[in-house]
Amino acid sequence: MNITDSKLAQLRRDTPACERLIHLNNAGASLMPDPVFRAVTDYLELERNIGGYEAAAVEKNALEAFYDNFAELLGVRTDEIAFVENATRAWDMAFYALPLEPGDRVITHVTEYASSYLAFLQLAQRRGVYIDVAPSDDSGQIDLDALPALVTSRTRVINLVHVPTQGGLVNPAEEVGRFANEYGLIYVLDACQSVGQMAVNVTSIGCHILSGTGRKFLRGPRGTGFLYVSSGILDSLDPPFIDMRAATWTEDNAYEFAQGSRRFENWESFFAGRIGLAAAVDYALAIGMTAIEERIIQLAGYLRRALKEIDGVSVCDLGKRQCGIVTFVTALEEPYELARRLRAARVNISVADQSSARLDLVQRGIKNLARASVHYFNTKAEIDRFCALVSR
Repeated sequence: MNITDSKLAQLRRDTPACERLIHLNNAGASLMPDPVFRAVTDYLELERNIGGYEAAAVEKNALEAFYDNFAELLGVRTDEIAFVENATRAWDMAFYALPLEPGDRVITHVTEYASSYLAFLQLAQRRGVYIDVAPSDDSGQIDLDALPALVTSRTRVINLVHVPTQGGLVNPAEEVGRFANEYGLIYVLDACQSVGQMAVNVTSIGCHILSGTGRKFLRGPRGTGFLYVSSGILDSLDPPFIDMRAATWTEDNAYEFAQGSRRFENWESFFAGRIGLAAAVDYALAIGMTAIEERIIQLAGYLRRALKEIDGVSVCDLGKRQCGIVTFVTALEEPYELARRLRAARVNISVADQSSARLDLVQRGIKNLARASVHYFNTKAEIDRFCALVSR
């Protein structure tokens, strides 16, 4: 189903900021639509009026809907979903739980995000784990043909960023899933930038662990994230820390983990945020993930073509398949200066720099990139205005 003009008008009415600014920073944090905002504020109002514990009891079904909504979105079981405060912590909770021993090896890719690679480095120091970095093919995506040569008798895990922070590349997640299955590897997928802007089906991808955030393309509140852990590997994982939400103290010297992936949760969390993120998933599912993906790809393609027409601008996105994140440099202006100038004109973009993706950007000789990320509520008129400002 396409997003019609009338539907787009409603989506933009649900996003009042569209009247005041052009938001092209959806890969950083998108704009909450009114129904999501109201879900958060209504719950906070309830907490204020009757108390936090009491509000949770009243809204028990709405809080539980979070798990049902994400199960539908990702095509998994409800008990395989956990609510976590952000994507990095969700990834940490699962990755640090893996039974890695000295000498074990982890495969990653040059597009790896800083937070994950820092965890690899820490585990290399703590546990003697080795890191093997897969190269890119000519398109910039992970080189599937190079993967078998990286596998040793001690290779345990392959970790992949589905969509890197520093560009529009979409890594071939399903093909990597088939590789992981063939070689018996645990497959961890960072879907922070993909869930919400494209259809992501865990069954098709074949990953064992998937993490993501609420604030980006799902258009949920900040301070929210989600984690999927396959029931097939759950019992082999040891969460890095637990509390009375993650486990039950059954005897003086014994405890039992919570059922399913909730053993990775905290007892105290952002309840209003969970309500809001559940509402954000509802909102996305009502539009349809196929329709969202098609419109984002269309707008991103239009933006890339328009930027290429500007003298001195180079579009830097890699990959056979590309998404709604568009990165570029201009010969006339540093990315941070451009972002500041655009913000003064009520246009939001962000900057990707080496501190977030050293392996990739240093290898490509890039210090930093201007990053414009479209969403379905953006318009071609906004893109034209943006490109005119870039050109100026």
